[in-house]
Amino acid sequence: MLDTIRQIETPEGVFLRLPAAGALPRAQAWMIDFGVRAAAFWAVMIPLSIFGRAGMGIGALIMFVLTWIYSIVCEVWFNGQTLGKRAMSLRVVSADGAPITLVPSVVRNLLRVVDILPGVYGVGLASTLIDPHARRIGDVIAGSMVIHTAELHGGTQVPAIPAEAPPVGLSSEEQAAIVDFAERCPQLTPQRQRELADLLSPLTGQLGDAGVRRLVAYANYLLGRP
Repeated sequence: MLDTIRQIETPEGVFLRLPAAGALPRAQAWMIDFGVRAAAFWAVMIPLSIFGRAGMGIGALIMFVLTWIYSIVCEVWFNGQTLGKRAMSLRVVSADGAPITLVPSVVRNLLRVVDILPGVYGVGLASTLIDPHARRIGDVIAGSMVIHTAELHGGTQVPAIPAEAPPVGLSSEEQAAIVDFAERCPQLTPQRQRELADLLSPLTGQLGDAGVRRLVAYANYLLGRP
C-alpha cells in the first residue's frame, strides 16, 4: 500500500511526476465523503418523512444522486476533488496527468460495483497492491489515477497565485512545459518571461505580463492548487 511515483518524460527532457495515492489515504477520503453524504441524506430525510411514501420516493432519488452523481460532479467540475479528497489533499486525474473528463469519471465511478466486491473494496484493494500506480480496477479501465496534490513536481517552486484552468485539454508534454516555465520564471528576466509567454499567446489569449501571469495561473491549476 505504499505510494508510488508515476514519472512521465517529455521529448524535451522535462519530467512530470505524478505521486500516486495508495489505499490508506484514499480510504480515509472515502470515509469523509461517506460521512458527508450520510449527513446530507439524513438532513433532508428528516423533514421529508412527514410526506410519507412521497417523501420516501424523493429520498430514494436523493440517495441515488449522493451515491453516484456527487463524485462525478466533483471530479469533473471541481478540480478532480470530492470534499474527502480535498481534505486529504488528493485529486483524480487522467493517467497522463491531464484533468479528468466526464466519460472517464463516469466509468471509474460505475465500476465501484466491481471494486467493492466481495465486500469492503476487496477487489479494489487487491488491484491497488498489484498495479504499479496503485489504481483500482475502475481507474485502470477509465485511464485515471488518484494523486497527492501537495507533492506534485515543482509545486514549491512555482509562484503561488489563484489557479486558472487552461481553455483546452493539454497533453502531458504541454502540461510539463507550462509547469517548467512557471518554475523558471523567478530566474528569468521580465523581458525573457514576456518573450517566452508571447509564444503561447494563442493558448493564453494574452501578451506581455498578462500572458506570463496566465501561464503561471495554468501551472497552479495543473499542480492542483486552488
